[in-house]
Amino acid sequence: MSRGLFDRLKTDNAALWDAYTHHDFVTGMQTGALPKTAFQYYLKQDYLFLIQFARAYALAIYKADNLTEMRSALAGVKAILEMEMDLHVGYCADWGIAASELETLEEAPQNIAYTRFVLERGMAGDLLDLMVALSPCAIGYGEIGARLAKSRKTKIEGNPYITWIEMYAGAEYQQLVTDMTAEIDALATKRFTEARFPDLSKTFATATRLEADFWQMGLTAEHAS
Repeated sequence: MSRGLFDRLKTDNAALWDAYTHHDFVTGMQTGALPKTAFQYYLKQDYLFLIQFARAYALAIYKADNLTEMRSALAGVKAILEMEMDLHVGYCADWGIAASELETLEEAPQNIAYTRFVLERGMAGDLLDLMVALSPCAIGYGEIGARLAKSRKTKIEGNPYITWIEMYAGAEYQQLVTDMTAEIDALATKRFTEARFPDLSKTFATATRLEADFWQMGLTAEHAS
């Protein structure tokens, strides 16, 4: 393949990808104009989202064909459960959201729709199907963070969301993006055929659309409050 699989999937769904990565929620973080209640609602749901993504990476261990793939998936599980969850709880505390509140949250329909779709694709398909379903979130956040960090339109001083932007633009997360893109391309060398591309592209499209819905969820909740 002249291009990597992830690049092909993104190109094949360019309009959806643009709608997700340039969503009004993202623009609101860039300008600092996003209502704080919308961001707080997003943070709460993102806590539940991380729990389901840990399950997805656990499923990836089962779907793996060799120890290298299993260890890669295990690293994802450990990163979420042993690091990201604690960091997220701490970040929520900075926004006035107590850990006790996070433990009693109900999942929003948009959260259920996205995370269960990812798990379903993993259960019904193979490891490549699962990684493609995960990729809009994992790679998309890195792309958004990097773009906002470089943009002259991004408000720096007094922007309450600059820490979110810096986190996803940071070297550690950008390395994760590089690693996951490479992992998808590596999986494709063994599992991909051209006959599979339409189905994989459909999975990518649905996951990207559901990611945009996750942003919209925060805005909708803010308008309803």
